[in-house]
Amino acid sequence: MSDKPNKPAPQKLPPMTIPEDIEAIYINLVRIAHSPSEMVFDFAHLLPGSRPAKVRTRIVMSPLGAKLLQHALTENIKRYETSFGEIRLPGSKSLADFLFRPTPPSDESPEE
Repeated sequence: MSDKPNKPAPQKLPPMTIPEDIEAIYINLVRIAHSPSEMVFDFAHLLPGSRPAKVRTRIVMSPLGAKLLQHALTENIKRYETSFGEIRLPGSKSLADFLFRPTPPSDESPEE
């Protein structure tokens, strides 16, 4: 007899029907907000030189659903990189360095 715990069988996802007229959209920006009971993802498209970004769709899900999405994305990115090579992020700095870089000094000298 084995002492290993039985793993539950993986759940199969239900079949999906994709409407023929569904619009595929391109996004290059996402804003994420949350409350104790939900995660909100605003997917947007930002064109160079234009402001503000245009939110194309909003997805609201439970924190559990967001965590499951994170795991699915991680797994699929690993599969992608195995097939096509590493996805390299631009620059040598960390994402935090990119997002929270200090404000450059202004050309104006301080008043004395």
